[in-house]
Parts: sequence; structure tokens; C-alpha cells
Amino acid sequence: MNAVWRKITAVWRFYRDGFREMTWGRPLWGLIILKVIILFLVLRLFFFKPAMAGMTDEQKSEQVGNRLVEDNRKDTLTIK
Repeated sequence: MNAVWRKITAVWRFYRDGFREMTWGRPLWGLIILKVIILFLVLRLFFFKPAMAGMTDEQKSEQVGNRLVEDNRKDTLTIK
């Protein structure tokens, strides 16, 4: 167990020291994270509308139940 712990701490130190020594890396990682956040926000707002918006809880549960039954029927194997 001691050897495993030493390897884990060695890997942690390697990455920690590497990120400390970066000059251009920090701003680039910040830019990458910002781009990913913006990308997901844009995709969510314009392309992935909530499918069950405006439904009551009862309608939502009915919809989910129907979808589960439909998907289950597609996955079953029928032998003739």
C-alpha cells in the first residue's frame, strides 16, 4: 500500500509542479475552459430545448413511462 501511495503522490507532484512552471499554459487553459462553457451554454439554449417543458408532473411521469415501455419493446427479441 505504501508503494501505491508513493506513486500517487509522485504523479500529483509532477502535475502540480508542471502547472506551476507554465507560462502560457494557465491563460490557455482558462481560454479552453471558457470556450467549453460558452459552447455548452449555446448548445443548451438553442438546440436542446427541454422536452417536457410546460407539462405537469403527472404528464411527465406518463411520458417517461410510455417511452420506457416503447424502448423495452424495441429491445426484446421475438422468436418465431
